Amino acid sequence: MQQVLFVVILSEMVLIMVLLFKTPLRKLVIMGIDRVKRGRGPVVVKTVAGTMSVVLGSSVYSVLHIQKRWIDDGLVNPTDQVLMAKHLLEATLMGASLFLALMIDRLHHYIRELRILRKSMEAVKKQTRSLEDGKAAGTSEEIKVLEEEVTTLLEKSKKLEKEIETKKKEVNVAEVSAVALRKQSEGFLLEYDRLLEENQNLRSSLQSLDWRASRSKSKKNT
Repeated sequence: MQQVLFVVILSEMVLIMVLLFKTPLRKLVIMGIDRVKRGRGPVVVKTVAGTMSVVLGSSVYSVLHIQKRWIDDGLVNPTDQVLMAKHLLEATLMGASLFLALMIDRLHHYIRELRILRKSMEAVKKQTRSLEDGKAAGTSEEIKVLEEEVTTLLEKSKKLEKEIETKKKEVNVAEVSAVALRKQSEGFLLEYDRLLEENQNLRSSLQSLDWRASRSKSKKNT
């Protein structure tokens, strides 16, 4: 029993040393522990750990029982000394083996977590690099698009300026023609007034002639 526990403790110490340093053996050890933790491995490990805990408890109980008997009797029996040393050694070896097994489990867990974190960090770095490259390409394309839009707007502004100049010329021509038409209409109005006056004069002269003719006729009749 003691020889088996010594072998177990030495093997666990070797596994811990392998897990602590980055060597090619560490990958093999991690793969082996991963396989152990799959399927029925955890059940077997828990069963062995439970059995060792029960044996550890029984050894501790035996040690305490021997000490109590020594206190009650006041005598030290050589057989009890041998049994006590044996139980103490077994309890110490089993406790050390359980503690080293727990250390191996925790080291394996933290190494896996560290690998996952490194992979996630590498993925984040790749994404940030790709986003930066995409942003740089996008900014250059946006600058080109903006330059094209500026050139088109400048061309449109030039066309609008030309159209405004032509409209101004047309407005000036229309104003000149309107002034000419106004003057012509004023002349037509003056001519119309003059013709109205002549018409009235002709009417008045015709009325006076009719009155004279009718008066001369009346005189001849008398």
